[in-house]
Amino acid sequence: MVNYRDYIEIDPSIRFGKPIIKGTRISVYDVLNWLANEMSIDDILNDYPELKKEAVQSCLLYAADKEHNIRVAS
Repeated sequence: MVNYRDYIEIDPSIRFGKPIIKGTRISVYDVLNWLANEMSIDDILNDYPELKKEAVQSCLLYAADKEHNIRVAS
């Protein structure tokens, strides 16, 4: 199983501190947006050969973890 922490980092000096794929300036948001707009993982990998399939999957896992940890105050 992919551990998103192996592929995602937050560095205040890159992309204003948004979560990015390590070693790139590609944000998690960018990848999620591409997937939401029906780009396949293969399409992403063809357009960005510096990425690995696990890096793209880690973006989904990161988003799932953030969603899981949201708490609504009442």
